[in-house]
Amino acid sequence: MRALLEKMPSTEVVGEAEDGRQAFEMIGRHRPDIVLLDIAMPNLNGLNAVERMRKEWPETKVIILTMHANEEYVVRALRFDVSGYLIKDAAVDELEHAIHAVADGDTYLSPLVSKRVIRDYLARTDRAHGALEQLTSRQLEVLQLIAEGKNTKEIADILEVSVKTVEAHRLQLMQRLDIHDVASLVRYAIRSGLVSAED
Repeated sequence: MRALLEKMPSTEVVGEAEDGRQAFEMIGRHRPDIVLLDIAMPNLNGLNAVERMRKEWPETKVIILTMHANEEYVVRALRFDVSGYLIKDAAVDELEHAIHAVADGDTYLSPLVSKRVIRDYLARTDRAHGALEQLTSRQLEVLQLIAEGKNTKEIADILEVSVKTVEAHRLQLMQRLDIHDVASLVRYAIRSGLVSAED
């Protein structure tokens, strides 16, 4: 990906991150014009990273580049004001087109998802939100970390909160999703695409 980007005219790669938390730190350090983010990143998923970025650096434009054409993710990304949403198997020229469009102030949606997303988004406006959308960003973080195999103490350390706070978030998660054991939470996170089975 980096090699492809570096071959594009007028494009300079200023950083590369291994997970969501590192990406968030590097964005603060380098303040790039455009950030390419995946949704399924370890430690902090792309959508939570975007939500935090919007508070800290609203001028930074974000293109989501992911395997997930899932409507819930696209809608959530659009609510966080991302400037682009591409599917990972997009052609190189589509990626280049998206970067130029976003740099010019436009929004770019992959043709694979745009029609369906617009239709589904309009249909959902007056309906109840999907289960993922009912979770707070902190609950999503806790769900992701649980699914990645972190124990309560490790999650508390990562989020810099108390063990009791993590336990409260886990209880709220289980109540909202109507899931009552950790193994089922993990399966739900994998099914939803929040983490991959390999993670």
